Amino acid sequence: MNRILTAFLVITWLGTAHAVELLNVSYDPTRELWRQLNERFIAAYAKSPGGQLTIKQSHGGSSAQARAVIDGLEADVVTLALEPDTDAIRKAGLIADGWQKQLPNGSVPYTSTIVFVVRKGNPKGIKDWPDLVKPGTQVITPSPKTSGNGKLSFLAAWGSVVSRGGSEADALEYVTKLYKQVPVLDSGARGSTTTFAQRKLGDVHLTWENEARLEVQEAGGELEIVNPPTSILATPPVAVVDANAKRHGTEAAAKAYLEYLYTDDGQEIIAKNFYRPVKPEVLARHKADFPDVKLFPVTTVAKDWNDAFAKFFGEGKVFDSIYKP
Repeated sequence: MNRILTAFLVITWLGTAHAVELLNVSYDPTRELWRQLNERFIAAYAKSPGGQLTIKQSHGGSSAQARAVIDGLEADVVTLALEPDTDAIRKAGLIADGWQKQLPNGSVPYTSTIVFVVRKGNPKGIKDWPDLVKPGTQVITPSPKTSGNGKLSFLAAWGSVVSRGGSEADALEYVTKLYKQVPVLDSGARGSTTTFAQRKLGDVHLTWENEARLEVQEAGGELEIVNPPTSILATPPVAVVDANAKRHGTEAAAKAYLEYLYTDDGQEIIAKNFYRPVKPEVLARHKADFPDVKLFPVTTVAKDWNDAFAKFFGEGKVFDSIYKP
């Protein structure tokens, strides 16, 4: 039996046997992923001594979701887009120190990146980041102030310059041009998908790799994916909201729920939803689903994720200086 699944059974045996309800507060485009993961985990939990389980979801822009939890949204677990969003909840006293070490791979069960979605036939000829600032090209991307997708798109754009030898001044000039060609900033990834795919605004959409696949599938041949040669490595973490879970009596179930993500079954569901699994053997089985984009780490653009947040998205910092609604 899978080691982590065995641990899950032991944990749930030690937990209470009455009906348990969890609230998973997640970022915007993960609805389909968690629908499938929840269904499979609930079925496994029901066969264990843990008893019946219900999982509720909340979705929105990652930073906005973090703020909601800090302000009182009773999350048992958070599965947000970026480490600083989760760590903000720790700083508020709701998550224990050292949460990154509570689960494998730094509490990151999958990775992702930012790619382009374009109109059928790619009429603007968009192939790489410099093409986004050509005159007459409208770019759709969510707000970096509220959205993980928005922050990653900004960092990917900045990094596309400095990772190729450009200076920070070059990168600043590039993102300044880019955001002048953004007609609207939605609050989250799914809102930008609606703006681009349904409202048909813009020529190119900067979005999560998984969201791009879903967007194109649902467009009936009207949209295409363009994978840029380089983009940012996204590392969405997961964590138990310790203070809430302890108060709710859901600690064992919440821990088992997140451990399930690292099982072969959980990793397969992750891969089939076009998130990059962290188990090498599972990723190898799905290699054809993930194009060979050169992914640079956040350290290409900042010291770490927290430094990137402060440097680019803090009040009055780089984004505020270049974007004028």
